[in-house]
Amino acid sequence: MHPRDLSSHSAYVPGRGVEEVARDLGLDPDDLIKLSSNENPHGASPDAVAAIRDHADGISVYPKASHTDLTARIAERWDVDDEQVWLSPGADGSIDYLSRAMLEPDDEILVPDPGFAYYGMSARYHHGEVNTYPVSAEDDFAQTAEGVLDSYAGERMVYVTSPHNPTGSVMGLDEIRTLADATAPETLVVVDEAYGEFAELDSAVRLLDDRDDVAVLRTFSKAYGLAGLRVGYAVVPTAWGDAYARVNTPFAASEIACRAALAALDDDDHVSNSIDTARWAREYIAAELDAHTYDSAGNFVLADVGDAERVAEAAQRNGVIVRDCSSFGLPSCVRISTGTREGTKVAVERLNETLAELELGVHA
Repeated sequence: MHPRDLSSHSAYVPGRGVEEVARDLGLDPDDLIKLSSNENPHGASPDAVAAIRDHADGISVYPKASHTDLTARIAERWDVDDEQVWLSPGADGSIDYLSRAMLEPDDEILVPDPGFAYYGMSARYHHGEVNTYPVSAEDDFAQTAEGVLDSYAGERMVYVTSPHNPTGSVMGLDEIRTLADATAPETLVVVDEAYGEFAELDSAVRLLDDRDDVAVLRTFSKAYGLAGLRVGYAVVPTAWGDAYARVNTPFAASEIACRAALAALDDDDHVSNSIDTARWAREYIAAELDAHTYDSAGNFVLADVGDAERVAEAAQRNGVIVRDCSSFGLPSCVRISTGTREGTKVAVERLNETLAELELGVHA
């Protein structure tokens, strides 16, 4: 007895955790600053934490009411119909729902390279094929409709990540509209806005008022600080929003996740503080790090340090966990998540010490 042939599937590689690194290196976890997973350094909204406590005794009940309430609140926020909101276990759950809804066996999708591995993983799970378009350091990872269309060959789905992970670049609303206009009527343009709160540009949700070939992904993992609860959603066109009932898992998000997300949506101060800190921190990293960095609209900064694996390993010994981007096909780059103001300052100081020790910094 064996599973089907999974040789074409690659495992998702997450950033390393504090406990894991501390155990491996014999360090005190409290001495480590984790900036490898784009998590919210301020944690979850206190209101979300309180909601979890308040509803803990309700976890014996399926989350029908809370699921409906959260869907309605998200729909209200974006001024769309409830049916257009596809609640899911993280934004990756919505990727799966879109794959189920759109892909027949051997259908093709087009994804950015480098990019989020799960786009392709989900398509392959549904017996789809994966093609890529380049997002290149030669032009500072700029994203344009023309750049995508140069590789487009009629794929069923085209993914755009804005802000892009791991580079932080964006594709503006006009470019997304141009891309959707130029692709075939049966091509769905999926705009992943997992880091959208940190960017200063309009959401592609605005395009759904008058077209049925764009969907938008959002998550509560980043700006809202609920990564551990796994709750996200897609906003889809009205024309086929009712497909959700046929492709989603029963009760897509847990009772606790829904209750926490409802509370987090109303905690504007926490979200605003998280966004302000991230924007400050990415500017600080760009200005103070002794390495070339790329402009970012996310809660992270991509830095070219010459040898990502070597720097990431040495930085851990100096108390900072950053993301080696070799798995993204960027072996000279590390991705540095934005921390608190104090944590970011300490992390940059330690990273500069690491670069100097390795003689890889721009001032070495």
